[in-house]
Formats: sequence, structure tokens, C-alpha cells
Amino acid sequence: MAIVFNPLLQGGLRSGAVHEVFSDSAGDEAAAAGFALALAIRALIKGQWLLWVQQDFSALEAGETHAQGLCELGGDPDRVLMLRAPDAKSVLRAASEGLHCKGIGVVLIEPWGEARMFDLLASRRLTLAAQQHGATAIVLRLGARPQPSAAETRWIVKSAESPDEEDWGRPRFTAALVRNRHGPCGEWVMEWDCNNGIFCEPPAHYRAVAAEAFHRSPEAAMEGLRQAG
Repeated sequence: MAIVFNPLLQGGLRSGAVHEVFSDSAGDEAAAAGFALALAIRALIKGQWLLWVQQDFSALEAGETHAQGLCELGGDPDRVLMLRAPDAKSVLRAASEGLHCKGIGVVLIEPWGEARMFDLLASRRLTLAAQQHGATAIVLRLGARPQPSAAETRWIVKSAESPDEEDWGRPRFTAALVRNRHGPCGEWVMEWDCNNGIFCEPPAHYRAVAAEAFHRSPEAAMEGLRQAG
């Protein structure tokens, strides 16, 4: 069954817009990166390219991208362009240029930490570029806390437990939608179906741990991050 957040987003993640993904706490960077990549795969149309712009320091802190891992998430390494940048300013510039390139459907933007240039003005510029060219920007904010932005959606992600008897299965996340410009927010435990490229509800015996949909204010999200830190 497709995950229940689709109605809240009016059918799915909006293209031609900026979306933000934060890790819930230190140690959840891999979960946040996997979730952001799954969103990117979901947003791509066949034949389009994914441009992943990663800051050097983020690669050192959170890990390198591996082609085999990309395949296991359902991505196509042959349609992914990896670009490494020395600092956050270069990441922002490269991402903006990428959104203008024909054939690129999604730009995954990965600075590191509290990058000052990723402010409200910068997010508005990215949104304008995305709208003009129909591309989708997904900003992966590792080592950072939410700040005012023009993002359509904002997600705070952590890994979710798998059943004890499951050695290897679908990636499972606890994802809180804390900003939604077109509807309410909520929090869910969800699985990424790599074969079909969709988020699903966990099996019936596991659903009890999934939170009911609720409206979570940005202040509550910030408080949770402060407690985790």
C-alpha cells in the first residue's frame, strides 16, 4: 500500500520546487541521505539525470556515495552525475547552474552544517530556478538545524527499527513532515520499495509503531533537535 502522506502533498512531491531533508540527530545522517535519495529517485522522470552536488566535508563526515548502494535503493548509477565542491558557496552555485541545465530532472544539494549562505534568500533563488525549468531541488541538510526558507516541504528523518527476524529488507524510516505549504503535517514509519520506487506502509504486524498524522510546529521540531544534540 502506498504511504498515506500522498494526500497531504496533493498526490506526491511537487516538481519545480525546493524540498528539505534534515537528519533527526547525530547518527541519522545515513538515514536522511537514503530518504533524500529515495525522494530524488521518485521525482525523476525516465530519461532525466540526477545531479548530486556534495560538499567535500560532508563526504568526509557522512560518507561517500557507493554505486552498489545506489543500485540497491533502486537508482541508476548511469543516470547520476556526482559533483564535489570545496565549500557551501560552491555547492550553492553549482546547484543553481544545474537547475538550469536541460535534461536534469532533480538536483540533490548536500552542503554540510550551518551553511550561512543557505538562507531564505538563497532558497527563494533556488525555488525560482526550479520553477522556471521544471526541475526539483532536494536540499540534504546534515549537521544543521531548520531555519526559515522557501521550501515546499521539510522532512526530519531517522532510521526505524526492523523486525528482529528480518536480516535484510526494505529500508525503513521514521519521517516527520514538519513543513508543508499545501496541507497538514504528520509523522510516519515507512518503507522504501526499491523495486517499484514508492514508499509503503510497513507490514500489518508492524503498523502499531507508526504515529498518527499530526500537525507539528517548526518550534517543536527544533526542540526535538536541541534535545537530541
